[in-house]
Amino acid sequence: MDEIGALTAEEEPGYGIGAVSRRLGVPAPTLRTWNLRYGIGPSRRSPGGHRRYDTADLLRLEEMNRLIHSGVAPAEAARRALRLRGVPLDGEPAGRTEAPARPDDQPGPDEQARTAGQVPSAARLARAALTLDGRAVDAGLATALARHGVAWTWEHLVRPAFGTICRRQAETGAAIDVEHLFSDRLLAALHPLAERPERPVNVRPVLLACAEDEQHTLPVHALAATLSVHRRVETRVLGARTPYPALADAMRRLGPSVVFVWSQQAATGDPAPLTALPALRPPARVVIGGPGWWGELPSRIARLSSLDEAVSLIATAALD
Repeated sequence: MDEIGALTAEEEPGYGIGAVSRRLGVPAPTLRTWNLRYGIGPSRRSPGGHRRYDTADLLRLEEMNRLIHSGVAPAEAARRALRLRGVPLDGEPAGRTEAPARPDDQPGPDEQARTAGQVPSAARLARAALTLDGRAVDAGLATALARHGVAWTWEHLVRPAFGTICRRQAETGAAIDVEHLFSDRLLAALHPLAERPERPVNVRPVLLACAEDEQHTLPVHALAATLSVHRRVETRVLGARTPYPALADAMRRLGPSVVFVWSQQAATGDPAPLTALPALRPPARVVIGGPGWWGELPSRIARLSSLDEAVSLIATAALD
């Protein structure tokens, strides 16, 4: 988990389709379709005979995904991705390469080589997103997460980069595609980190959810990843638009030690439904976060104002 983005073809035995799907943020059925239609798929077999993706396969898929996000048709994106990696197409000579067109402000090969393996600045990460360069966003996030962890990456890279993207949206009325690409790449990087720790410190899991009708989930996934990686706290993430009755049912089934609810927008920040959440035995600590909450909070519910505060309080409460 600590070696995100530092895989080599010599060290790894290959990856299953589920792992590749999580890494790229591309559904597994889509990966299978790309393999069947365009021949861009796994090139290895495990000792048991299963098809496996190696590092070169991942790079091809990352390039294809980047091209599709930039508006290239899937068939043409596959052809370019295969050519870019020196893989011959049927009837074409081996060794043919083709570099995709790039905007003038996107780093060229020399700049990419010079900055390879470096933690990018927030401005450079935002520029990669604005040029829809998913591969550069992946590399920047992976390097930062591996070297500095989730909390540092969130505060020093992700939030400033999102600020740049949001300003571009306000100025131009566009860049929704940029926001979606950046969000998808960030989720793909965070999902593996939020998996159950090998030896969790808590007996009862921490339950994380968004308020009813709330669609902004990235802070919840960042919190889950930070708790898992840095505090070895097991979490369960319910995700976006969790109806309060469904959250209540999950609480009864799981018996969590802590329940965290996120609201990004005022339309989802009415705290009144929180009073109807069940009282468990042993009790669960209910805490909330996000700028959407308004009005007077129930006395037993605490509001958290930062990722560090949330991690500290939840990690402590999870041990009770």
